[in-house]
Amino acid sequence: MVSLKIRNIYNFLVLSYMTKFILNRETIESDLAAGMPLLDFIREKMSLTATKTGCREGDCGACTVLEGTLVGNKVEYKSIVSCLTPLANAHGKHIVTLEGINMDELTHVQEAMHNHAATQCGFCTPGFVMSFTAHSMAPTPSDTGKAIDAVSGNICRCTGYKSIERAASDISKRLEGKDIDAPVEWLVRQKLLPNYFLDIPQRLKNIQSYHTSPKDQKQIIAGGTDLMVQRPLEIMESDMEFIRQNEALKFIKIANNKIHIGAAVSAGELAADPIMHEFLPKIHKYFRLISSEPIRNMGTIAGNIMNASPIGDLSILFLALDASLHLSLGEQKREIKLNKFFLDYKKTAIKKGELIESLSFTKPVDAFLFNFEKVSKRTHLDIASVSSAVCIEMEHSKIRSCRISAGGVKAIPFFLEKCSNSLIGKEISTAHLKEALDVMETEIAPISDIRGSAEYKKLLLRQLIQAHFYEMFPQINEQPLS
Repeated sequence: MVSLKIRNIYNFLVLSYMTKFILNRETIESDLAAGMPLLDFIREKMSLTATKTGCREGDCGACTVLEGTLVGNKVEYKSIVSCLTPLANAHGKHIVTLEGINMDELTHVQEAMHNHAATQCGFCTPGFVMSFTAHSMAPTPSDTGKAIDAVSGNICRCTGYKSIERAASDISKRLEGKDIDAPVEWLVRQKLLPNYFLDIPQRLKNIQSYHTSPKDQKQIIAGGTDLMVQRPLEIMESDMEFIRQNEALKFIKIANNKIHIGAAVSAGELAADPIMHEFLPKIHKYFRLISSEPIRNMGTIAGNIMNASPIGDLSILFLALDASLHLSLGEQKREIKLNKFFLDYKKTAIKKGELIESLSFTKPVDAFLFNFEKVSKRTHLDIASVSSAVCIEMEHSKIRSCRISAGGVKAIPFFLEKCSNSLIGKEISTAHLKEALDVMETEIAPISDIRGSAEYKKLLLRQLIQAHFYEMFPQINEQPLS
């Protein structure tokens, strides 16, 4: 039904500006609706049918393609799901489908999938191939674990994952000796990518970028991973502002002893940033619990916060860091604490026409400890039943400051103020932890839903907070929590 409606309205929805990008080998110029899913442009308009239509929610990975972005004189590639990518977000990019990597011979990824019988019906296979190809093009060394992580957003219903894991092992072996400073060039030299990839940097330089900024109270969309699921037809029919292209909103920097993160920074960019790694050395472990790799490559910081979901992963993380939001309405600027931003279920303190420009938090001190935990029906890539983060600063043997946040236990992403304050000035012990857990139960109000009963969620949060302290203070593992 949705696909039929989409096809019917393609004929009259047009942009007020031209979207220009490279699709495989061809330079594309389109005045079709900016909010059209890239998936439908690829299949319906370009007849490139290797890219499959699956869930249309970013969960299955059948529509995975590569997005190449010009950075300096090189193009950096990553996997994205085309079903949740607005056409406008392809502007100035190199979009690669399975047809765009085909050569006379099989690539190393295609060969590994074939040799290990890692496909049956074949519907999901193009998505797996593109995710493995993105891994191959990454400027990092390969190993089997990383290769398997690269297909974290891909689902196969009939083959069985062991054959795909064996293919991943072969792929990583084939990438031994990869030049991580110039991975695309290395792959071309090894005859694992078509030669035309070498011409893409110069071709992208010839595409003029466009800058968008919110005006006329338009609906704002960034990565699209939320709105493209909720209101795909409305997005195509509306005059939207697409800010994912706005480079002014894509930065991570330190200034005035604070870490500042632009609103259009993606979760993947956040996880890979050296500034974030400096004070959150386990950030990759945390972010493996946050969606899949293609979704992390698309979803933005501001988008996750504006979603205002009570189980929004990044909201929970930044609440523990005592973050503030920087908002703008024309020339008017204001700052608001994140724990004051969420008012009620899906309601925030943002004013009509305001834009989240950035988020900031004080640079942690040396005695800083942090942890993030999440429980969902699937260990990875799923919506949380309950999640929690904690940020603690120590002074000698006592807790100087403590901030514990939780998702799934109130109508909003929640800062556990009473529980956190009850630990300040205390030494680390199971007795003090138990007191804090008892306080926690007085300030939460979980509800029973598809992700668990209220009692189950209350128990989960107790266990997650205990997990924080056992992770950060291993010495209390030997103390009974009576």
